Amino acid sequence: MKKLIDFPYNSILVLGLAKSGTAAAKLLANNGKRVIVNDLHAKDTDQAVQQLNKLGVQVVTGAHPTSLLDKVDVVVKNPGIPYENIIVSEAELRNIPVITEVELTSYLITNPIIGITGSNGKTTTTTLIHEMLLRSSKQAKIAGNIGKVATEVAEHLEEDETMVIELSSFQLMGIKTFKPKVAVFLNLFEAHLDYHKTLENYANAKANIFQNQDGDDFIVYNADDQRVVELVSQARSTKVPFSRNNVSIDGAWCDQDYVYFRKEKIIAQKDVALVGTHNLENILAAVCAAKLMGATNVGIAHVLSTFTGVKHRLQFVKNINGRLFYNDSKATNVLATSKALASFSQPTILLAGGLDRGNSFDELIPYLKHVKALVVFGQTAHKLEETASKAGIEIVESVDNVKQAAQTAYQLSSPKDVILLSPACASWDQYRTFEERGDMFVDAVHTLE
Repeated sequence: MKKLIDFPYNSILVLGLAKSGTAAAKLLANNGKRVIVNDLHAKDTDQAVQQLNKLGVQVVTGAHPTSLLDKVDVVVKNPGIPYENIIVSEAELRNIPVITEVELTSYLITNPIIGITGSNGKTTTTTLIHEMLLRSSKQAKIAGNIGKVATEVAEHLEEDETMVIELSSFQLMGIKTFKPKVAVFLNLFEAHLDYHKTLENYANAKANIFQNQDGDDFIVYNADDQRVVELVSQARSTKVPFSRNNVSIDGAWCDQDYVYFRKEKIIAQKDVALVGTHNLENILAAVCAAKLMGATNVGIAHVLSTFTGVKHRLQFVKNINGRLFYNDSKATNVLATSKALASFSQPTILLAGGLDRGNSFDELIPYLKHVKALVVFGQTAHKLEETASKAGIEIVESVDNVKQAAQTAYQLSSPKDVILLSPACASWDQYRTFEERGDMFVDAVHTLE
């Protein structure tokens, strides 16, 4: 198991448990550091708390006393905790650095890292890159916001292994030295503004993915997204574009028939298994990153011809009596749902709703032309009903949860219809995670026959 190298702090406050906080606290304790953990909602009887106590870690629950910052060198913050938190804001007043768990990987490994960020498509692209490397006989492990804590993966990396890591804006705000060999910037749209407050703040957080890179590193970026192009113009690393719309001799591109990397044909588009034009962007980004790290055309083509999607991201669930069910629970914003809807032309029943972040859903209207019915749930049900009315959708049903939504949609459907769970909202009003929401939907679908 790898140890921290030249980590400059000895007394650390870990703010927030969950997976990343628990992993960070264990790592730091195992490296002989003085560690205090503070979590507002944890209980002393929780398994994670008891495990940390056995390692000599003090865990303070139920409140955020700022006195915990006395004699602390650095705060390791759970990515989801806002910077307005009393501990975080007080730490900044005291000039105590605030980092996230992913920053610790910089002190654990010298292995090459491929980091992927963007408003949408991160999980699919991360998974594609990982699979492309493995199919090309390259050693790689997957980590980050995709569900596997970065430090836990990094601790067990072999010398010849590459880390492929999905990175959220929340994680990227807390890096100081983290530097991927290949950074991938997929796209930039308004998202998480309840956390970042402005699009500029959000964009700057995303741009941190390349802030520490130099000329020996690569930034793979979406040349069709002007906001991304403007941000990447600041990068010191070697720029590798991808484009659906233009020939990109320095990167990945496509025409009506093939996907290319520079001048090489990679795969015929008719042989690509993933549906959706948005997934074509993810594919082009993945091709760039994989090729830069030595993946073969044969390995890449095999993955693209067999990979049908990640769980909860436009995941095909089942064909029941001619109805095609898709689980897109990871679509937590309007843009993601728009792209999911654009992937289909046949009559569709859309299942949507969730946490109300104050936004409207009128941007969905151009994508609702083939939606024959809408089944809504959660805090935003009423807003989505209003959007359906504006779009001229006559059949709208309101239900309590996604299980009922699946049942109702099936009753409303006809053969050859698509039944699509693509909520356009975060899950936290009813479910702990989008995975829990998607799993409930999948389970419900399997009971319909």
